[in-house]
Amino acid sequence: MPLALLALAVGAFGIGTTEFVIMGLLPEVASDYGVSIPTAGFLVTGYALGVVLGAPLMTVLGTRIPRKRMLMLLMGLFIAGNVLSALAPAFGVMLTGRVVASLAHGAFFGIGAVVAAELVAPEKKAGAIAMMFTGLTVANVVGVPLGTLVGQTVGWRVTFMIVASLGVAGLLGIARLVPDLPRPEGGVRIRRELAAFRNVQVLLAMAMTVLGFGGVFAAITYITPMMTEVAGFADSSVTWLLVLFGLGMVAGNLIGGRYADRALMPMLYVSLGALAVTLAVFTLTAHSKAGAAVTVVLIGALGFATVPPLQKRVLDQAAGAPTLASAVNIGAFNLGNALAAWLGGLVIAAGLGWTAPNWVGAALAASALVLALVSGALERRTAGHAARAGGRVVAAATAPGTAAAAPAHH
Repeated sequence: MPLALLALAVGAFGIGTTEFVIMGLLPEVASDYGVSIPTAGFLVTGYALGVVLGAPLMTVLGTRIPRKRMLMLLMGLFIAGNVLSALAPAFGVMLTGRVVASLAHGAFFGIGAVVAAELVAPEKKAGAIAMMFTGLTVANVVGVPLGTLVGQTVGWRVTFMIVASLGVAGLLGIARLVPDLPRPEGGVRIRRELAAFRNVQVLLAMAMTVLGFGGVFAAITYITPMMTEVAGFADSSVTWLLVLFGLGMVAGNLIGGRYADRALMPMLYVSLGALAVTLAVFTLTAHSKAGAAVTVVLIGALGFATVPPLQKRVLDQAAGAPTLASAVNIGAFNLGNALAAWLGGLVIAAGLGWTAPNWVGAALAASALVLALVSGALERRTAGHAARAGGRVVAAATAPGTAAAAPAHH
């Protein structure tokens, strides 16, 4: 794997840290600003919606900019948003900083995935994408737990200044290590990029992304109150639970990347089905410390096992014009995050208990599995039609009448 992937992974590490660290710091932020935890949850929802809007917007704005330079500009925007979050005097300003940082997220991963895939041989594309996303998953093993620990002991503002410094490291790494790749022939044309969205399989893959990873976020957004109020963990233990979640994500990402290059759709069937079951079971295991810890690892692993195959699915189906589709699919992950965080907050506010979001997550993951099965069936039907049409063409070309008539045309 090229060294340039390391630079992309460093940027992903910073982005992953800022995206997920807020979940471990919701009580501290809520207390500091004098708002409820469900209200503080808008920092998760707002970030996710910013990714959804920013992914296509920043990608379109960057169509005339070389991909390496665009990645550097996106990291600059990310740094500015996190500095604003760290210095925010009021909750509204903090939310604004989160949205500013989020605008870089979708386009960075979308363009970064295209760049990563171009750096390697075709049969290694999913592995290269997974390597970049390893930065995002490692953030959950190292960045998020340390950021949570720092936030709980020194103050959450310090955490966001550290995240901004990670953005600086990512910017410098991209400048030094990522090559100036040639622009696509004819440039990145918006009309051609938009044409990819007429492909039903692209839309199905994005819908799977929304629902599948949304299932993960329904549970994980409210992991802190769930583990302290239901499982009986101390506040300080949340850091180690997030480490376990991150370890699961790292493993799932690497496994998903490996098998997506071999058997993409079966990988999705297994991971989405197992994720739905695990989230449903979490409603029960959340009442046990050991059971909760094991389930958190499984949710991380099964959730992130879907990421490389879904991203590769979009790149494959949007072949020839993948940049916008790739970025929008990253936005789809975060649309799922926003939807799940909102639905999870609704069921908690309705008095259904801290474990109620797990049922929401299970329903979302099960819906994604249904779409995956529909997508696979459509693909098999299309392949069958193509095979039958090809057979008829071959039969016609080799029929006795055709062969005998051929000399008459000379």
